[in-house]
Amino acid sequence: MAMTAEDVSRFERSRRRLEAIAYRLLGSASEAEDAVQETFLRWQAADLERIDVPEAWLTKVLTNLCLNQLTSARARRETYVGQWLPEPLLDGDPMLGPADTVEQRESVSYAVLTLMERLSPNERAVYVLREAFDYPHREIAGILDLTESASQQLFRRARQHLADGRARAEVDEAAARRIVDEFILAATSGQTESIVRLLTADAVSVGDGGGKVPARTTAVEGALAVARFLRGVFRPSDAKRLYVGGRADVYAWPVNGEPALVVLVNGEVIGVLCVQVTDEGITAVRTQANPDKLARATELFAAAEHGEPLLTIL
Repeated sequence: MAMTAEDVSRFERSRRRLEAIAYRLLGSASEAEDAVQETFLRWQAADLERIDVPEAWLTKVLTNLCLNQLTSARARRETYVGQWLPEPLLDGDPMLGPADTVEQRESVSYAVLTLMERLSPNERAVYVLREAFDYPHREIAGILDLTESASQQLFRRARQHLADGRARAEVDEAAARRIVDEFILAATSGQTESIVRLLTADAVSVGDGGGKVPARTTAVEGALAVARFLRGVFRPSDAKRLYVGGRADVYAWPVNGEPALVVLVNGEVIGVLCVQVTDEGITAVRTQANPDKLARATELFAAAEHGEPLLTIL
């Protein structure tokens, strides 16, 4: 039976929610879009008269598509060049989804998306559906073909895994922004000691170039090592200008709901530095430089009112 305009409309009313779920599950906007499109194709092929609750049906199909994707992604990432980091989303991107509660905002933060790579596919699915979208365990069990008690157990395990990786308390948005401002001043001052003072002793710096651009294949660990590395990143040089093809403009811009730095050359986002700020200082700097994961950021930034850059690296 051919789809009616109302059938298409029913799906479109769920699209934003489905994209937000898929992004949290996969850590990739492009893969999330693909999963939602495949969900639409299955909706198109289904006997819609037999579907009593379209939202539940669509969520179940999408979630299971993402679970299959996560299983194959683990195998692909074993051959990924260097460190793998999620695709960053600039604030204003509708794929970020709901942000009304602390739990919803945390579930899409760059730090938590990175930590969620430690979870099993089922743990990740239960955590996302429960924490970010407030699905009851009874419904989650139906989506994942589990018992309700199994869903509850997976949720407890997921929260524990994530808590173990976030031993320090995060600071409020205003304080985080002030620290990021201090960080950029310190990083461009050329004074290693100024950067060290903002970092925790066990701070790390991780970069994802995806084999497309130069990036360290291992994390930089320890405050002094991270400070020296970042000083080099922000130091202007003829070689850098030649490589990137011009001057680099650096903007302070929220990414995944948290303060971050967005670097552009000739209007194209070439890097996003997500700074994890806690009550003890900066614990991590995660840099996404893989161009395959920055096209969406470039598109959104171009359409936004972003004002003058915080600094320009000549």
